[in-house]
Amino acid sequence: MRAWLLGLALLASPAAAQTVTECDRLASHPEDPDKVAPGVPEGRVDLPRAIAACTAAVAADTENPRLNYQLARVLGYSGRGDEAAPHRAAAVAGDYRQALFVVGYIHLFGLNKAEKDVCKAGELVRRSAIKGRLAGQVAFPHWSLQGRFAGCPVKQDWAEMLGFLEAAKAQTGGEFHKGLLVETLTDQVKARLAR
Repeated sequence: MRAWLLGLALLASPAAAQTVTECDRLASHPEDPDKVAPGVPEGRVDLPRAIAACTAAVAADTENPRLNYQLARVLGYSGRGDEAAPHRAAAVAGDYRQALFVVGYIHLFGLNKAEKDVCKAGELVRRSAIKGRLAGQVAFPHWSLQGRFAGCPVKQDWAEMLGFLEAAKAQTGGEFHKGLLVETLTDQVKARLAR
């Protein structure tokens, strides 16, 4: 199992270009594992300034998945989901793990003017888990146990999900609630595997 986890860690997304921009300072998500500046909680984002800064940053570095994700984030928070869509797509195409999870979540529930597509959501959330995103490593098994991806072509391998949860456990930082969630999901996935 440890070799699998090492392989998982090697697949984690780099933060793309590491230059910290004003977009990073104004629009980074606090839980983005690849952020290059401290994150800003949703309620504290200065949306007009962040949109301007991220629009300029993406114009200067159009292929940067981190910057595209952050522009999509602030456009989405502004209720401009249609404008955010191409930037979400660019971040996903760049395999930016925060975007993989968030865009999967958005499609799972059909939020922010995105089409509800549970199969697409399953693929994206699983990819985020493979890339080492804690939210994906916990959410993919959770939603699989709920049957959310039933009938979808997304791979739902319980042994793989145990690997996700083992990797997630290493990322909880000793936080009680996160650890308890991972432990509970691990027990449920082991029970499913034993069937």
